[in-house]
Amino acid sequence: MKRTKLLALITMAVSASLAGNAMAQQTTLRVFSGGQNQRPDLMRKLFDEYQKANPSVKIDIETGGATSELQRQYLSTVLNAKDSAIDIYLIDIVNPAQYMGAGWLEPLDGYVGGPSAMKPYLPVYSQANVVNGKVAAMPAFADAMFMYYRKDLLDKYGIKEPKTWDELAVASRKIQDGEKNPNLQGLSIQGAPIEGAVCTFLLPYWSMGKSFNDSAGKMTLDKDAAAKGMDMWLKLVDQGVIKKNVAEVKTPDTVNEFKAGQVAFAINWGFAWDRFKEDPDSQVKGKVGVMPLPAMAGGKSATCVGGWQWAVSAFSKSKAEAAKLVQYMASPASSKFLAVEGSLLPTIQSVYTDADVTKAAPWFKDAATVVIAGQARPISARYGEVSDTIRTTASAILARTKTSAEGVAEIDSKLTRVMR
Repeated sequence: MKRTKLLALITMAVSASLAGNAMAQQTTLRVFSGGQNQRPDLMRKLFDEYQKANPSVKIDIETGGATSELQRQYLSTVLNAKDSAIDIYLIDIVNPAQYMGAGWLEPLDGYVGGPSAMKPYLPVYSQANVVNGKVAAMPAFADAMFMYYRKDLLDKYGIKEPKTWDELAVASRKIQDGEKNPNLQGLSIQGAPIEGAVCTFLLPYWSMGKSFNDSAGKMTLDKDAAAKGMDMWLKLVDQGVIKKNVAEVKTPDTVNEFKAGQVAFAINWGFAWDRFKEDPDSQVKGKVGVMPLPAMAGGKSATCVGGWQWAVSAFSKSKAEAAKLVQYMASPASSKFLAVEGSLLPTIQSVYTDADVTKAAPWFKDAATVVIAGQARPISARYGEVSDTIRTTASAILARTKTSAEGVAEIDSKLTRVMR
């Protein structure tokens, strides 16, 4: 479907429900739309269509923060100051409970009809965006950590997609030995003390069937299992599958090294797919596959779900108009546009099978099962403390400044008080 036709359909879909706005007083809404990976360029196109259907509304866009951590720091500063300059925020899936608990978000129940409005969305997003029975935010687009792999290399060496981490180690060594390229890594993960390291800690743990917290948010950490998961990563380092300076690896490092043809398997977020497929300097165009993450022996594949949500500031002076815009941005039509134009993963399951979406992004047929089965990072009103503790400790373990057992004990001690 051509972009102009798709945008026209979106405009028609919202204009009927929002008729009458043209005669209203002019309202200016300022939207924080994240960094480059959140595709503010595509959000701008949707905002332009909304303005056409609602001439009384003018939308200004603000961008910034290359990472979730930087965006969280900025938003925490603005919201803590009760600044009314920004009406709508694009926030990470881990933030609704934290921001709602701080009194920074406007509950959307009165505008969207209550928690029943979340029924069309994948369960993980419904759960993350409803806090204490109130709608804190609306899903924008999904994300998850995927296992990207070099299809050409697996075909060359007759290797099937590994189901366990032990199988991945064997496959990696076979490829590395065969290619005789000293710069070729078997697997790239994120070990620097960034948000991705929270997932690095949780992935093997979850794949043993373990949970980090219960439905009430209380921590249920199995220390032996968590230490076993971190020891597994260190074993892969010792085997030469993961590079030794893994504690310094950030999200862009994995993307750039895989894109340069220097990695056989790589764990990264959904945005990386377009970088591999479209970047002019990509050496792996047409050679990339996506598969579920391996599991620990006897366990089940699990992945870390991310994604972004639209939230209305508690300090906005135009909350009703802001809520209308949030509904539009969270609609199936907007989700389809973002999927077709930017390969941004839908939060609505039906959009994954839309003919226009599957034509534009064929890999979504593999991505859907991964996202649907994904798990959210710990949901906590004090998520900043949870994240800081897990990611810095996981990085220290990978840097071998702490043993896995020591690091896990430290996480347990600190977060037992935070996640009561």
